[in-house]
Amino acid sequence: MIREKELHPPSGIAVLLFLVPALLGSVAMLVISIGIGHPVLILVCGLVVAFIAFLFGGLFVVNPNEAKVLQLFGKYVGSAREPGLRWANPFYMKKKVSLRVVSFESGKLKVNDLDGNPVEIAAIVVWKVVDSAEAVFQVDDYAEYVRVQSEAALRGLATRYPYDAHDEEKTSLRGSTALVAEQLQKEVQERVDAAGVQVLEARISHLAYAPEIAQAMLQRQQAAAIIAARTRIVEGAVSMVEMALERLLKNGTVHLDEERKAAMVSNLLVVLCGDRSAHPVINAGTIY
Repeated sequence: MIREKELHPPSGIAVLLFLVPALLGSVAMLVISIGIGHPVLILVCGLVVAFIAFLFGGLFVVNPNEAKVLQLFGKYVGSAREPGLRWANPFYMKKKVSLRVVSFESGKLKVNDLDGNPVEIAAIVVWKVVDSAEAVFQVDDYAEYVRVQSEAALRGLATRYPYDAHDEEKTSLRGSTALVAEQLQKEVQERVDAAGVQVLEARISHLAYAPEIAQAMLQRQQAAAIIAARTRIVEGAVSMVEMALERLLKNGTVHLDEERKAAMVSNLLVVLCGDRSAHPVINAGTIY
């Protein structure tokens, strides 16, 4: 595996300040030699002018948040990251690699969740290149590689979790957004490590049931929500009834036989679990 080697080419300004006067002087000598008509001097001055012009080909610019990958006849030499005008061997091939932060949104994928329900899902991935050599030499097109691998990771993640879960302790795509985003970022990073890329953020941007089952799943979702709410209400009502009976017995406020306790429990559960306001009937006489 090819790892990045950072090079520190000399400043192009210093080289430029040397080459420009040298080129002007050599051109002047060439003109003078042509005027004299000395063939050997003309040849030498011409070769000097050509050589200096060739050296100008070693100048290149490195922009901020950019790297230039240098190759010599197919061999990786190193990467220049220092911004500014630089100079290197004119035979070096120089390939630009952006180190800027890049974000993209994947297309809407239709996949089946853990429960087998078809859902539409999309994600936003934020990434940047951290190793220019791996980005250039390990994969053919690192930007397209990141896109394809991100969609593959998103598809795999969606199949391992249900769309929704009423149990708070159970992970779901809709209810556990932070956990799912963290898992998605981890999976994308594992897939794109070979390309010298660091994933800064990955999160779901679109999540919905597929259109063909959206209405049916909405009804099922509502029914499940009602059942879950009723279960919570009953649990709370039972605990409240138990607390009321314990307090009455402890304080000696009233003594109830088993039949009256059963009636009291029934009335309290009706009041606490009913979906409408209770209308009490006041008994002005004895309870017996």
